Amino acid sequence: MSKGLFDCSGKVTLVTGGNGGIGLGFAMGVARMGGDVAIWARNAEKNAAARAQLEAAGAGRVMAYQVDVASEEQILAGYDRLMKDFGRIDCVFANSGASPGYSSVFDMPTEKWHEFLDVALHGAFITLREGARHMVARAEAGEPGGSLVACGSLSLFQGLPGKQNYAASKAGIAAVIRCMAVEFGKYRIRANVVAPGLIITPMMGGEQAAKYIADTYGPRTPIGRVGYPEDFEGIGAYLCSEASSFLTGETITIDGGYMVRP
Repeated sequence: MSKGLFDCSGKVTLVTGGNGGIGLGFAMGVARMGGDVAIWARNAEKNAAARAQLEAAGAGRVMAYQVDVASEEQILAGYDRLMKDFGRIDCVFANSGASPGYSSVFDMPTEKWHEFLDVALHGAFITLREGARHMVARAEAGEPGGSLVACGSLSLFQGLPGKQNYAASKAGIAAVIRCMAVEFGKYRIRANVVAPGLIITPMMGGEQAAKYIADTYGPRTPIGRVGYPEDFEGIGAYLCSEASSFLTGETITIDGGYMVRP
């Protein structure tokens, strides 16, 4: 049954890191619009809980796979399983990442620099590349279209002390997305970045820490609050659906107006 402008029925969306936080919020938007969802994440228990939530939200079908996107081998195997189970891929949200973890660049061991980029840059690139490969093959068979999405951040625009690994990964994958928008436009495959502001997720710690962050930083945004995973449901449905078919090469900032505040 059609769900209107943001109808996602018949479309398959892959969300890496989709068992919580922003990834789950994005996936929930697709699910609410009747889309099929595949989750890649490492924690089997959290995967199962997220799958149940997405099914309850109205997803056509949901599968959760244990995939570590720091491994190209696991990414390729993950796509093999996804294509066997669903037969197609329409939208990829490369979202997996971690907390930067440091206050100064001098505290960041070199191996942690590489470890972070293995997931947030290299893993995201390979995930998007292989998703695009399947979309191009479908387009060449007569069915063009698809949506590639990367999770950016406000570090695309602002310097953050001690977060050089985080910022480098976000800037790098945003550049990859722009190149993909140009390369794959002829297949009607679009490529965009979603750049969140301050979003309260489990990665930030417990309830007390989340409240402190919300109370301290929320009033600094024009909207007057911090963000939450559910704030990404709408953009998830939009970017998966044909409503976004003429949007490509863009960075969509979802930050409560933080970047434009006086």
